[in-house]
Amino acid sequence: MTGKLRWKGFLWLAIFIPISVLLFLLGTRDFSLSVSRHLDFFQDTFQGSRFISVQEFSHMNGPPLESLERCESPLRIYMYDLPRKFNLGMVKKVADQEKPWGKERVPSWPLRSGLKRQHSVEYWMMLSLLNPVAGNSSDSVAVRVHNPLEADLFFVPFFSSLSFNTHGVNMLDPETEKDRLLQVDVVEFLKKSPWYQRSGGRDHVLVVHHPNAFRFMRELLNTSIFIVADFGRFPHDVAWLGKDIVAPYYHMVEKYENDNVTDPFRARTTLLFFRGQTRRKDEGKIRLKFASLLQNQSMVVYEESSAKDGVQLSTEGMRLSRFCLSPAGDTPSSCRLFDAIVSHCVPVIVSDKIELPFEDELNYQEFCLFFSVEEALRPGYLLGILKTFPRRRWIKMWQKLKLVSHHFEYQYPVQKDDAVNMIWKQARRKLPTVRLAIHRSKRLKIPDWWHW
Repeated sequence: MTGKLRWKGFLWLAIFIPISVLLFLLGTRDFSLSVSRHLDFFQDTFQGSRFISVQEFSHMNGPPLESLERCESPLRIYMYDLPRKFNLGMVKKVADQEKPWGKERVPSWPLRSGLKRQHSVEYWMMLSLLNPVAGNSSDSVAVRVHNPLEADLFFVPFFSSLSFNTHGVNMLDPETEKDRLLQVDVVEFLKKSPWYQRSGGRDHVLVVHHPNAFRFMRELLNTSIFIVADFGRFPHDVAWLGKDIVAPYYHMVEKYENDNVTDPFRARTTLLFFRGQTRRKDEGKIRLKFASLLQNQSMVVYEESSAKDGVQLSTEGMRLSRFCLSPAGDTPSSCRLFDAIVSHCVPVIVSDKIELPFEDELNYQEFCLFFSVEEALRPGYLLGILKTFPRRRWIKMWQKLKLVSHHFEYQYPVQKDDAVNMIWKQARRKLPTVRLAIHRSKRLKIPDWWHW
């Protein structure tokens, strides 16, 4: 018992003595000043420091991509002076097709060009470089330089999609030879270019948006950056997502300018809309299968029509619909997706191999629905989900469509974050990979075993 009392006494002393000493020191002026100086030091050193949450830490990897790009200088593009027969001379027949396009007025894209307009990406890309001062230069991601030594990338202004649609659309027609010869001339021109030779073509950009564009010669330029609609008709060693850029189609319907109704969910009386060609090749065969599933269903419009005569009806139908079906065409992509986006009709995408434009910036799940082919063809599955889709969630997707639709607009002059600028931003993000490939190619002693 005595031992326990003695132990408790020592314990109290061990606690009491340090506290007494500390209180005494705190009462002295010198110690207070010393403590104050140390506190000031730590305060200055860790000004504003505090413990952060896990959520805050997850956002500390760096500033948002958009704010970083605002600080970047414009992408410097050298555009080759190809004869006009390769580009604008196909839009408007002019004399002396062997001359490059100069300071003449740029011909407008023909209003009645039908399917040719869908793949007019090459036209808008060239215009953004040909006369950028026509608009606000601060809106342009890319600027043209006339000294190749200053260039980040090289743009080849060959309208390969328009060439196919003008000369080779029937594939077996004798006119196809004109398309092939233009492709041969482009390849020969590039192979002789010291700038192409310097990089092996890796820093060169070509638009091959139509699935059959540049079809005779694309394998010979497979190191270059291709701007494509999708990868459906490209061999894996010719085009792939890491090297190339997916660009949107030019939409066929007019964009919905004044979509400001109080209750858009109720105003859109059609549940699901599709109007287009139902007899397609390859993955597009799913369209015929949809006919048996969707025709004669309540609140569903599923109609056969050609692209030439269905634009106005499609415009009206999409604006009255909550959801717009976007199945694969002859290739995984379809212009219908972009028609739906600019109509603020929630796209229902059924295409297992589709790749989407600008997906590093845009989360398509915020404004699109995705179904696999197997899911979509399951009787009652797709319509069951759409019929019970929450109103509040649909309105949120509709609002998002209105916010993102400007990213899919091709126009001249370019505007901030429109389709052309978004494509050039994609090209700028390829630069580190391009430079890596160029440097590796110069030191390798054996042919590269990798993609490049």
